[in-house]
Parts: sequence; structure tokens; C-alpha cells
Amino acid sequence: MDLTGKKVLIIGAGISGFAAAKITRRLGAQVTLSDAKTEADFKDSEESFAELRDMGVALVFGPQSEELLDGVSLVIVSPAVPARIPLIQAAYQRKIRVASEVELAYRLKKAPICAVTGTNGKTTTVTLLGLLLESHYDKVGVGGNIGVPLSEVALEIPADGCIAAEISSYQMEVTEEFHPHVATVLNVTPDHIVRHGSMEEYQRMKERMFAQQVGKDFLVLNYDDERVRDMEKRASAHVVYFSRQVHLHEGAYLEGDMLTIAWNGEDFPLCTIGELGIKGAHNVENALAAAMSAFLAGCTAEEMVPVLKSFRGVEHRIEYVRTLDGVEYYNDSKATNTDSAIKALETFADGIVLLAGGDDKMTDLTDFLARVKERVTDLVLVGAAADRFEQEALKNGYPAEHIHRAGFSMEKAVELAHGLAKAPQVVLLSPACASFDMYNGMAERGRHFKDLVNKLQ
Repeated sequence: MDLTGKKVLIIGAGISGFAAAKITRRLGAQVTLSDAKTEADFKDSEESFAELRDMGVALVFGPQSEELLDGVSLVIVSPAVPARIPLIQAAYQRKIRVASEVELAYRLKKAPICAVTGTNGKTTTVTLLGLLLESHYDKVGVGGNIGVPLSEVALEIPADGCIAAEISSYQMEVTEEFHPHVATVLNVTPDHIVRHGSMEEYQRMKERMFAQQVGKDFLVLNYDDERVRDMEKRASAHVVYFSRQVHLHEGAYLEGDMLTIAWNGEDFPLCTIGELGIKGAHNVENALAAAMSAFLAGCTAEEMVPVLKSFRGVEHRIEYVRTLDGVEYYNDSKATNTDSAIKALETFADGIVLLAGGDDKMTDLTDFLARVKERVTDLVLVGAAADRFEQEALKNGYPAEHIHRAGFSMEKAVELAHGLAKAPQVVLLSPACASFDMYNGMAERGRHFKDLVNKLQ
């Protein structure tokens, strides 16, 4: 990829934007990084900005005029920046190439990419996939939407290694050439509708991940998800399914309670559900998906078994925090939508004190509240979504005396839950909402919750 002397504009000063600016500058480009926010809005990024300036990157903050595009041959867009903003639309009108940081990574990579997308389960599946790949490859990189820029990983991993990539719908908006060797789609349920405009457009962004695949590539699909199963009709790769419900002649499935891969007429048993290190029906699906992807990337069943048994999950996803007075506390801050929260609720059988609410995505709550009625003994609501959640809970027949309000205070929410929960119940933070009404992200919310729980007497 020759960028020597070419003008490159990076839009969005997030993690991906920083990485793209550094890499394109090292490749000899004249680089400008622009963000619509003021520099004062990035209090925690002063050192990064200083590093970029030292490298010769021009930084432009505030209003973004079309003059930024003068002489530019490539525009790289951070995932948080919607393609509909005027500056990006102006770039398209000028016939300037527009790409995502993920596309840059694809252009730079030497090793094959195993990419995973889906509404829920991406981080768990990609983390597990990375560990499975490490059982076979000497050099493995894990990046993308998981918090590590994929372009940085692409540069680090040699041709004889392998890359596991978490891919979001945001990253696919301005991507045209991205081409993983193994692509996996876990599920598609309503999410990010405000960003994409409709469920159909959201799904279309997911499908762009495998749009450039060819016959020698593999596409791993969830047979149990009707929307995902239907994607086979638009695939050019060799389609392989995984299923928790159906016996497959080719793919990853359950033989009784044994996770099994069927391939070329032979069955490869992995481990039982009880032996699997991550718990819950949704995690059985994640493990089947990760194992199938790793198998297609070259891992053997024998190599994968110890990893499947030892992996205990990722931070903020049904993460055990502590036990106090016989009550277990779990951090599921990654549950930023109702479908993810439903999966967490289905994990526990002995009664749940649920902490929910936050930055409301305005999705339908019917299915979520049906599970709340079945499994939640007390509902503690926090954040901007509390009013709507309470109103909908009451409409769906949840008893008013078991709804508790904590305002915009996680401290109060944890205090209320601590007072309500009795063994063998669990206290579960599974918000079914984004976190931006109170926090900079779901990780900050989850760590605050864990800190408060660990201080309980």
C-alpha cells in the first residue's frame, strides 16, 4: 500500500483514528486528523495528540469544512462517525476514496483474518477464538471492535500467523474490500437502529463483512437464527453452520451434551456443556461458533479442547464479582440491548435482583419484560431509561412494589440491591441499555459496579 506523499484525512479522533493516523504517517502520507469536537473535549488524550504532532500529523478540531478535502486522496473514517455526515458525503461527491480503519487493516495485513460479527456475543467469541488460534499458531493477533485497532494488529502478525477480528456494523458502513478468510455471524437482533435507520439497513451492514468472500473462503452462520440462516442466499463462500438445536452433518453442533464438529464425514468431539468453561446457553452457541471458525482456520479438535475447558469468559459479560451473605453478584455491563440482557437472565434459575436502565435505545421491551416477570424478584432501575422501563414493566404486569428507583446513582442501585437480595438469589447488573447517560462507556459502568460491590460490608 503506497501512500508516500499522498494526502490522507482521518475523520474521528478515537482509538481507531489515532491508529490510522500513526500508521498512514509512517507509510509516508501527509496526514490530517480531524474531529468535530474541540481539543478540550479530549482531556485524556493530550499525550496522544502530542505524539501525533511530533510525528507531523496535522490536527484540526471543531467545524469541519470541505476545504479539509482539498488534495486528499484517501479519507479514513472512525467507527463512531456516521457516513451520513456532510464531510464524508462531500468526499464521495468528489470521488475521493473513503475507507474504514478496518479496510486499512485489510490492505496492510499479511496473515489471514477470522472475523466475527453479530448483535451479541462478539467479544466473548472473538476472545475465545483468539485463544483457540493460539493453540495452533505461534503468532496470533486479536483486534477490531474489541478495543485494539485492527490496523495495528495487521502490521504485527506475520503471514504464517492468524488474526481474530471483532467487527461491528459501524465499522462496515464505509468498507468495500474487507475480505476475511473465515467470517462468522452469530445473531442479528434489533440494535443501533438510530444509527442505521432501520433493521434492514443494520442487517445489510452486518452482511457487508462477507460480501467480498469467494468460494475458497468460509462463512460460519448460526442455523438457529432465521435471519442469519437466510444469509446463505447472499453468500459466495463455503457456508458452514453451527447449531445448539439441530444435528448437523457438516458444522458445529451438540451431540447430546457434547460439543461436536462434523467435517468430511467424521465427527470430532470437543467437550460437554458441563466441561465448557463459560456457562449459559448463549455461551454454548459462542463456543460452537468459535470452535468452528478455529477449525476452519487450521486448529485441530485435540488442540482446542483444553482451551474450551479453561476459558472463563470476558470482563463485563456475566462476570462473577463476589459472593456476600450467600448472594452472588454478577457484572453484565456489556448487555447494552434487551436481547443480550435476556440471555443473562436465562443463565440464572434461583431468582434475580436485576439492575437495569441507562441510555435508552428505545427498542421494544416486550420479550425482555416477559423474562423479567419470570425470573426477577426485584427490579432496580437507574439512569435515563428508568421512566420508560418502569411504565412498560407496569403495563406488562410486573408488580409495582418490586420496582425500585435509584435515579442516576449506581451507588444507590447497588445499596438497594444489597438490601433486597437473599441467598440463593443473585444480584445482576444487566442494563439492556447503553451507558452514555452516566458513563463514557459500558466498561466504565461495569468497573464502577464491581468497585461498589467489592466495598459492600
